Amino acid sequence: MDRRNFIASSVAIAAGLTSRIVLADESGPAARQYESMVSKGVEYLSTKGQAVDGSFTKQAGIGITALAVTALLRLGRSPDDPTVARALRFLEGNVQASGGIHAANGRLKTYETCITVTCFAAANRNGKYDAILKNAEKFLKGVPFDAAEGHDKSSFYFGGAGYGEATVGGRGRPDLSNTSFLIDALRSTGNGADDQAIQNALIFVGRCQNLESPHNTTPFAVKINDGGFYYAPIQGDEQEGDATGGLRSYGAMSYSGLKSMLFAGVTKDDPRVKAVVKWIGKHYDLTKHPGQGEAGLYYYYLTFAKALDALGEDNVEDDKGARHDWRKDLAAELARRQKPDGSWVNTNSQWMEGDPNLCTAFSLLALSYAGPKKTEKP
Repeated sequence: MDRRNFIASSVAIAAGLTSRIVLADESGPAARQYESMVSKGVEYLSTKGQAVDGSFTKQAGIGITALAVTALLRLGRSPDDPTVARALRFLEGNVQASGGIHAANGRLKTYETCITVTCFAAANRNGKYDAILKNAEKFLKGVPFDAAEGHDKSSFYFGGAGYGEATVGGRGRPDLSNTSFLIDALRSTGNGADDQAIQNALIFVGRCQNLESPHNTTPFAVKINDGGFYYAPIQGDEQEGDATGGLRSYGAMSYSGLKSMLFAGVTKDDPRVKAVVKWIGKHYDLTKHPGQGEAGLYYYYLTFAKALDALGEDNVEDDKGARHDWRKDLAAELARRQKPDGSWVNTNSQWMEGDPNLCTAFSLLALSYAGPKKTEKP
């Protein structure tokens, strides 16, 4: 027992506390380093990132504002905190008559609604956002491709969500990223794994895994068959194929696939989960985005942290048998990359990661899932 824990134990015993003592766990990031990073990042968003109207990078829509506020809420800021309250008012101004929550003329209706639903759910106190969340939930359950758009379960579109309306082509084409956000949003409004929309989404998720199985009978699964995940079972500009004609697995989608399966009730001993966990071990890396290099790096950090938190494992075993404390590794990499002003930004501006508000929101959200652990001991 180290000195800090010895002192804590001695004080508790002297006070007659014989139940349980909370001790700091040796796993995970060091508390002081973690608190410093979070404090500087929160300060950046509050003092430099936010516009007068409460928004963050409004020219990109409302999604970055929702991500930033969700991070602040998850890291302990109250809905009454001035920065948070201004941003929530801005988001409230984007609630549409349809139930969607998005920029009125934007192309990212599904994405923005999913992100903002999760934000309002985190901010909901005394039923303040109950009506908004109920209407948004109804809107989102109408988003995925199904029979209403002429897609039965045999269609590769079935159960998936895209950025915008559920129409074939354009921004409405379904993808794993938006489908993952959809599952998150539906869970945040109280839907369980057995919800029909979530189970339909799971069908789409399964078709995005490079794993030949009854859950993926698309022509792509067998060609690479490495257990990772790709963007969509419909070829397009967003993803890269290989010489076999298969679709290459990469980091953010593999972690999104893992998280989505777990949230949809797939257990850790399921072959699908085991396959992607094996892929993760083989490609474990925080210095770059596996399969993408620097592109989408901070989005990768968020999916990494959220998926591994959902998995409930403190360590990732790589393909050489070495075990990695993922919380500690993530915190160390984010500490290395944090700017002196408290922000994070990607040198690769693809997918808008040249914006420090977006990268800082992603980083703080990732840290909110990877904070120092505490363990109760008798």
